Amino acid sequence: GLYMLQGAGGNIGVFIGSDGVFMIDDQYAPMTEKIKVAIRNLTKQSVKFLVNTHWHSDHTEGNTNMKQAGAVIIAHEKVRERLLYGGEIKALNHVVAPAPIAALPVITFSENVTFYWNGDTLNIEHIGPAHTDGDSVIYFKKANVVHTGDLYFNGFYPFIDASSGGSVAGMVEAIENILSRTDESTKIIPGHGSLSDKKELEAYRQMLATVHTRIRSLKNKGKTLDEIVAAKPTADFDEKWGKGLLAPDKWVEVVYSSL
Repeated sequence: GLYMLQGAGGNIGVFIGSDGVFMIDDQYAPMTEKIKVAIRNLTKQSVKFLVNTHWHSDHTEGNTNMKQAGAVIIAHEKVRERLLYGGEIKALNHVVAPAPIAALPVITFSENVTFYWNGDTLNIEHIGPAHTDGDSVIYFKKANVVHTGDLYFNGFYPFIDASSGGSVAGMVEAIENILSRTDESTKIIPGHGSLSDKKELEAYRQMLATVHTRIRSLKNKGKTLDEIVAAKPTADFDEKWGKGLLAPDKWVEVVYSSL
């Protein structure tokens, strides 16, 4: 009963069963009708609950449409706060306007919340600050599945929103936490990229930790951002991880700014 949907934004989780449809993230607003069609191809039930893993628009912009369709939106309290007031994502030079009232979560939590749904136990846990200060991970206990939100970009360098409280050190700690809760059979839904597993997540953690250590060391030695970029501290990782959202030099800048 668990599905991963991929489209124009972050990966969506859909959990279908006798209690109804439980959904994780909703991408951009123009995608809503395509998402609804994809879900209707799986079930005639409507979405009852929608969880936002964090506040970025590629995971939340469909909120208004989904709420109007009857979904109850849940998120960490920081997600509601940032949607309510908007803000600046400085690394992308992007100013986000306050979201409409209809897009705001109606249920928030400070640490954890548990759903007993469709015969499984769903633990939704705040973790971090990491990608942002309001990240949540969703564990499906019986199914042995975890949705990481944007803590995990599978196959490419991740974006870390330092202006929203994120940090590389927090990302490393968050991934270590997730790894401690998984096994070789766990299916891992990343925020972006293909369906994954523990082995791939371990490689991602190793990359994050190594790059963080290298750039922190250079910065502590008084090197400027330009000097650190010129030193190519990610060179041995670029072939595998540097062909996605962030080019290697931009990734170095993101790590540097998060320090």
